[in-house]
Amino acid sequence: MSPREFESRRLLIALLRAAYSGERAASLAYRGHARAVSDADERARIRSIDEEELHHRRQVGALLSELGARPSRLLELRAALIGNSLAALCRVSGWFVPMYGAGRLERGNIVEYENAARLARDAALPEFVESLLAMAEVEWEHERYFRAKSASHALVLIVRLWPEPPPK
Repeated sequence: MSPREFESRRLLIALLRAAYSGERAASLAYRGHARAVSDADERARIRSIDEEELHHRRQVGALLSELGARPSRLLELRAALIGNSLAALCRVSGWFVPMYGAGRLERGNIVEYENAARLARDAALPEFVESLLAMAEVEWEHERYFRAKSASHALVLIVRLWPEPPPK
């Protein structure tokens, strides 16, 4: 293994650990978010997004396992604290804040999985690239949903939307 491949592998493991725990935080937050919305269609879509986040968590966990790595206990603890806190805040923050916050986070997740795919390529792990890019595309759809919801609220005149992601 070349020094570049070794470093890319090390960075990929760190990024996958963060993504694995981030998916936990997102799932916990989305459960609270789904309970807080009153519209049945929104609740169903948020629950569907939650299921997709849990699917990503299983996929990322499998990638970590293939690399001989484990999730970080510290990141898992932090994810539980953040996810549960966000879930509780969804009950009191109104409709816009969770929609906006979720969209911004999903925008970051797109970049995270794209970066992971680049690192996998650079680490000579081409078999990881397709699944990581597929996860980025699902996150792109999540961002699109939350962007549209946020854009429909009057507060978007005061709080600017985050930069739109490039096309798939």
